[in-house]
Amino acid sequence: MEEPRKSGRGSNSAQLRRYNERIVLQILRRAGEASKAELARAVQLTNAAIGAIIQDLIEEGLIVEAGKRHDGSRGQPATILRLAPGGAYSFGVRLDRTNMETVLMDFSGRLVSRRLHDLILPAPERALEILTEDIRILREELGSDEQTRITGIGLAQPFNLGAWLHELGLPEADFKKWDDYDLAETLETATGLPVFSENDGTAAAVAELFYGLGRQNDHFLYLFLGPAIGGGLILKGDVIRGETGNAGDVAMMPVPPSSLPTAPKPRNQWDLLLTRASLVALARHMAPDDFSRLNRTDLQDAVETSDIRYREWLQDCADALGLALRSAYALLDVPLVVIDGDLGGPFPAAFRSALKEAVERAAPEKRHSPDIQVGSFGHDAGAIGAASLPQFFNFSPRAAILTGGKDTGPAGAGSAEDKASFPARAARLGSHLAAPNRQT
Repeated sequence: MEEPRKSGRGSNSAQLRRYNERIVLQILRRAGEASKAELARAVQLTNAAIGAIIQDLIEEGLIVEAGKRHDGSRGQPATILRLAPGGAYSFGVRLDRTNMETVLMDFSGRLVSRRLHDLILPAPERALEILTEDIRILREELGSDEQTRITGIGLAQPFNLGAWLHELGLPEADFKKWDDYDLAETLETATGLPVFSENDGTAAAVAELFYGLGRQNDHFLYLFLGPAIGGGLILKGDVIRGETGNAGDVAMMPVPPSSLPTAPKPRNQWDLLLTRASLVALARHMAPDDFSRLNRTDLQDAVETSDIRYREWLQDCADALGLALRSAYALLDVPLVVIDGDLGGPFPAAFRSALKEAVERAAPEKRHSPDIQVGSFGHDAGAIGAASLPQFFNFSPRAAILTGGKDTGPAGAGSAEDKASFPARAARLGSHLAAPNRQT
């Protein structure tokens, strides 16, 4: 566990207390449950100090006592503590070139409800109408007291939505209208809730870090196979964003051109990974003359029936991604690659098997290969990751990570706090409702 980051202003007991409260919440999020003694050891505090923090968090409704642990030793059984599911709520919006999804998530990471639209991305104004209505409907599922505990909206979307349409084989449609459109700002104005925007691959990696394999693994490269392929990088238990928020954006890695006759002709002697490793590429191979009519159900049916066209695409996809992973592994030397995506059923296991074989085939002499594991959330990863962003900013000890390491004001203060519907407990915990990077 890292020491609190020092600044020129120094630190005081209130800031240290806020940091320790956030550490307690982070431990409970990752471990699921812990006793007072376990928390005291992890945070390196006395029983009295940790007891005061626990009592405050219980009174604020953020953690709950969840029974006793009897381990056979003498003395009183240990009280088990967990995050309170109703302690906070957040919305998550996952927006992609071929679908839109909005979810409501509680403090434990459980999805309470969702709204899904499987469609080619419409013009920005129409997308805003759909999302605003979805949030209104989901918000009504909470009681009046629960609504005061909404931390905000997390928005996960690919940067540069109007780019790479040739490589994906998508029609221009309304995509170019997104080039200069700030959805985070307009969604914030329309809903009155703070909006935290991140690259969709990074957001999905946050979900795996908070609630999935990241609980036991501090270093991994995360890949999500959706309409395009996205990714995120986790090192030392932290999200690595990079200068523009695009760290882990494997879609842009150069690979040899596809051998599939349905692939668009590359503009160079090499191609981009997203041309071969994407569900758009699968749809294009399934129905080259009219692939935009295919939805996720159609692609899942091809998986379930082991359609020959699906198997041809899977091999081409794995071969390209295997080469990209060898390059990534040479640079990062991470022990684990986590793969997830929009397709379920037999697909994750088949994808993992094909990818492991491709990575091994491409391995140079005397070089190991990273372990490859299937992620925890499938299609839900992006939405859970998006919904995690407001809670991350409000309750994580490292809330500056996803703003590129820059806070816009002191903890628990600043004008950004004024626009939050979350009450004073968020300020006491050091809420950083800072405007996130909105790179285009």
